[in-house]
This record gives sequence, C-alpha cells and structure tokens, in this order.
Amino acid sequence: MLRPKVPTNPLPTGRGIPPVVVEPTTVVQHPAIPAPTPIAPAPTRPTVQLTPGAVIALVGGGTAVVLVVGAVLVSMLLAVAITAASLAICALVIRSLITADTKRH
Repeated sequence: MLRPKVPTNPLPTGRGIPPVVVEPTTVVQHPAIPAPTPIAPAPTRPTVQLTPGAVIALVGGGTAVVLVVGAVLVSMLLAVAITAASLAICALVIRSLITADTKRH
C-alpha cells in the first residue's frame, strides 16, 4: 500500500508535437486616451490634541510601566545571583567532603 510506484515508459516518445512557426503580427495603434481628471484629496484626519491632564496621565502610565519592568528584571537578576551563590556553596561543601574523605584513608 505504501510502496511507491515508479512509472514505466516502454518506448521513448521523443518529441510528440512538431515545432510551431511563429509569424509576426501587425500592431494596431488605438487613439490616445485623455488623462483622467485629478481626484480631490480626501479630507485630512483631525490631529490629536493633548490636554495637560492627558499628558500627565501618559507620563504617569509610562513611569509605572518602566518601574514594573525594572522590578521584574531586577528580581530575575537577583534570582540568578542567589542560585549561582547557592550552587557555589554546594560545590565547596561537596569538594571539602570529598577531600576530607580521601585524607582519612
């Protein structure tokens, strides 16, 4: 069922269709189409006007985002530092246990 079937070609067919001769055609020129009239530009969107209250809200929101992202990054750095320190202490304890065991014999 899953075996591929290779097509067989008992007799080579060669070129089945004789080459076609391409004959040049005449080019018919149509009268020039006048240029379209320019379209009036769409009305521009109104600009955003920031009130003093909106500016204060944006600054406060930006500050809050920076503080939250900073706290997350600092906590991740602290977690990595604590993990590295605990691994270093474990390595020292294991090394001292191994060396103390070999000195007793």
